[in-house]
Amino acid sequence: MGWANENKPGWERETLEKLLHAQVIEQRRARRWGIFIKLLFLLYLLALLILVRGGDLGLTDWFEDDRVPAEHVAVVDIEGLIASGSLANAEDLNRTLRTAFEDAGTRALILRINSGGGSPVQAAIIHDEIQRLKGLHEETPVYAVIGDIGASAAYYIAVAADEIHASEASLVGSIGVRLDSFGVVDLIDNIGIERRLFTSGDNKALLDPFLPLEESHAEHMQGVLDDVYRQFVEVVRAGRGDRLDADAELFDGLIWTGQQSMELGLIDGLGTDRSVARDIIGIEELKVFKPRRTPLQLLFEDLGMSVLRQLMAWESTPQWR
Repeated sequence: MGWANENKPGWERETLEKLLHAQVIEQRRARRWGIFIKLLFLLYLLALLILVRGGDLGLTDWFEDDRVPAEHVAVVDIEGLIASGSLANAEDLNRTLRTAFEDAGTRALILRINSGGGSPVQAAIIHDEIQRLKGLHEETPVYAVIGDIGASAAYYIAVAADEIHASEASLVGSIGVRLDSFGVVDLIDNIGIERRLFTSGDNKALLDPFLPLEESHAEHMQGVLDDVYRQFVEVVRAGRGDRLDADAELFDGLIWTGQQSMELGLIDGLGTDRSVARDIIGIEELKVFKPRRTPLQLLFEDLGMSVLRQLMAWESTPQWR
């Protein structure tokens, strides 16, 4: 019979069509399985994000009556560099602060600070918003709790609180202003490079590192820094009042430990966020408020932190070399 089929006219075409049809069916089946696996993986990622970061996405609000106590202490983290392009930026933090103050269960608010400082402009915007919200919610006390460090612009924010607390070894202070620059006037000459600079305005090349520093420019920049410094000192004095040690040199840029800071009047007591909530506020339940992130942002942030932690682990682990 096989020979008969092969001798049948057009058997080659019929066989080829069957092979192509079988291949198309197999490709469709493989494509369906591929789509199914991809959808399954996406559902897995979504479920993982909901479990780990559901609060950040606002998904846990659906279960708020069951999972969140009637009364709680709202916690807002101010961590890392305070700058417009960082996680600790004024726009996100102020939006989070408003959400925390307006939450029906909030009885007090803790600013959980762990930052060495950053932009004075961003710090001032956050400080002023805290003051405004305190005026709108007079029944809600605000406490700043410093972790490892609360210095410079971070301390600028902290003085907006009613009380400041820190651990004994926390670093506090650094009340001052700095501007970093450098000068490489002779560098390009030594390596044979001709630099061409065109400006409109006599002082447009202010602080150009390839030009000699003019005395008038240095005096001008010092005046700018002095004005920002004056604003910083006024904010600290207004926030701390007569709690500051009047005889101490508090505004020279130095930092102190938490213990020293309490003696100088820079903070009010020693403690953590948990101890302040339990022993001073009288409510142990904490509810952390964070800026809302999209699932994709959260995924990239988690991946970035995982890579950073791994790099730090490699750096701190002894290596055979």
